[in-house]
Amino acid sequence: MFGKWCVAIMVSGLMMAALGMQGVTAGEVARAQFTTGVTDREPVDAVTGVDADTRSVFFFTELRDLQGRHVVHRWEYDGEPMAVVGFDVGGPRWRVWSSKQMQPDWQGLWRVQVVTDDGEVLADEVLAFGDVDAPAVDDAEEIIVPETHFMRSGS
Repeated sequence: MFGKWCVAIMVSGLMMAALGMQGVTAGEVARAQFTTGVTDREPVDAVTGVDADTRSVFFFTELRDLQGRHVVHRWEYDGEPMAVVGFDVGGPRWRVWSSKQMQPDWQGLWRVQVVTDDGEVLADEVLAFGDVDAPAVDDAEEIIVPETHFMRSGS
């Protein structure tokens, strides 16, 4: 009986080691959300949709165990690239946010993806701006966005 348990533990350990060697990211996104503001490095609310008279929208992310990495917020509007905001993660818990100044004629769906320096998408969130419904998360698709926009970061 003891021999079977030893073999099972050794096999489990080898499987976990093999997974770690395949590039599984140790870090994670603890929180990722759209908000109408950030105060004292915390989002003031969590929104999935805002009215067309909203002037600014923020995307807040709390990162865990990604210190030393570069992470970006990729903003997309109705399937079109709008901005990339980059952050250098400086600690084991790092809170960052980016924002977009909204225009009334930009009504539609907005998406922000949180992406690591090696291209791994860690989070993908959708916001309905104006008179539209937010789709299910399963409708997400990968985007590539070429420009940089406002950024703010800190622990």
